[in-house]
Amino acid sequence: DVLALPIFKQEDSSLPQENETKHPPFQYVMCAATSPAVKLYDETLTYLNQGQSYEIRMLDNRKAGDIPEINGKLVKSIIRVVFHDRRLQYTEHQQLEGWKWNRPGDRLLDLDIPMSVGVIDIKTNPSQLNAVEFLWDPTKCTSAFIQVHCISTEFTPRKHGGEKGVPFRIQVDTFKQTENGEYTDHLHSASCQIKVFKPKGADRKQKTDREKMEKRTAHEKEKYQPSYDTTVLTEMRLEPIIEDAVEHEQKKSSKRTLPADYGDSLAKRGSCSPWPDTPTTFVNNSPTPAPTFTSAQHNTYSVPDSNSSSPNHQGDGTSQGSGDQLHPSATIQETQQWLLKNRFSAYTRLFSNFSGADLLKLTREDLVQICGPADGIRLYNALKSRSVRPRLTIYVCQEPLQSIQLERQDAGSGDSNGAIYVYHAIYLEEMAASEVTRKLALAFNIPLHQINQVYRQGPTGIHILVSDQMVQNFQDESCFLFTTIKAENGEGFHIILK
Repeated sequence: DVLALPIFKQEDSSLPQENETKHPPFQYVMCAATSPAVKLYDETLTYLNQGQSYEIRMLDNRKAGDIPEINGKLVKSIIRVVFHDRRLQYTEHQQLEGWKWNRPGDRLLDLDIPMSVGVIDIKTNPSQLNAVEFLWDPTKCTSAFIQVHCISTEFTPRKHGGEKGVPFRIQVDTFKQTENGEYTDHLHSASCQIKVFKPKGADRKQKTDREKMEKRTAHEKEKYQPSYDTTVLTEMRLEPIIEDAVEHEQKKSSKRTLPADYGDSLAKRGSCSPWPDTPTTFVNNSPTPAPTFTSAQHNTYSVPDSNSSSPNHQGDGTSQGSGDQLHPSATIQETQQWLLKNRFSAYTRLFSNFSGADLLKLTREDLVQICGPADGIRLYNALKSRSVRPRLTIYVCQEPLQSIQLERQDAGSGDSNGAIYVYHAIYLEEMAASEVTRKLALAFNIPLHQINQVYRQGPTGIHILVSDQMVQNFQDESCFLFTTIKAENGEGFHIILK
């Protein structure tokens, strides 16, 4: 008999505690059969027909006393269809934009509202075609019927006939409500692997797999999973995915150094695909968490604002100041504010662990791979403070009131008084007279509403009205002195360029 030593009691008592921490609060079951042609220890694979409604049952799986703060309250879930292959996850934005271009007006994922039960406040965002969100009560029977409209072969390179379709994932992320009334606290995420075929194609593929398995010997069948009538969405372990991603990046370019938080940033991308963080405006209002659709102003598919209670956002943080440049000394909070200020809110969660120094270490290639070509180049230029080159540059100096008298005295005496004229550089982004007027007012602190007309002094001292056509014919880096004269009606004044 084994002695009941204290050390064994401690080990035994520790086992249930580990199991308790892994106990998921919710369970999502999709009513679609899994494929029988999946090896024993591989993830299940489910075939779906394009446009067909499939039920996902939202089940409360909590034990007594688990998450008591949601008792009697609603939770928010977001269902998304995303890529399974990491290669396509890197280019998800471009892939979805290409699909949108080829299928204008269509969505990748829809919710069959008439068939759904127990779902409240349903939202679909026109700019997030692969996701839907809704509220539901865990204590009540809830079923969401989804329709996937994209097929797996639409994202396969067309090299020759008979390409194998790419696998997708159905991912469900659930959040609870915070004290502020926003659904930003993440509770649970789970997903399953699917392939989508044209109508009736999933049924034929399931039948083919079943016939193949029937032809195998009993010994071979032991290596494969049985086909189940339903598909259980399972939680995924992130560590291997993150380690593989970091290793892939390091192999790709051994000469560059990845930020220390690169792996942590990948962990924030969700169980299998980055959470949709774009704070695009939504039709209805309902604040939401990071992977959810809503910002503090009830926008959908948004990230938590910069004051979110995320553990990565430590401290209150202060704004970085009036400058638009991101400094290496910027804290995580200041970096998040800089991203929001410069219209990179879609990537605030992806870079939620990055300080200013971490972000500035990323190369142009890094940013293009992470954010896509368009936003990656824009972010790189913003980090390097690359401003748009002006279309025209002119130099302007305000002529002192005494200058005319001094010129006359110098002409009579032949001496120079050594006066220095200081010029201001005026950078024109638009070749228009109104742009010249506006930039002059800014450079010399002149109230814009007091400037009536801008003239250019021509031959024999005539005054020529500065028009758009005249500005378009200015030579680059021209120099002008200007004086001001009162308007004829006594209200405001005119500017004369010499």
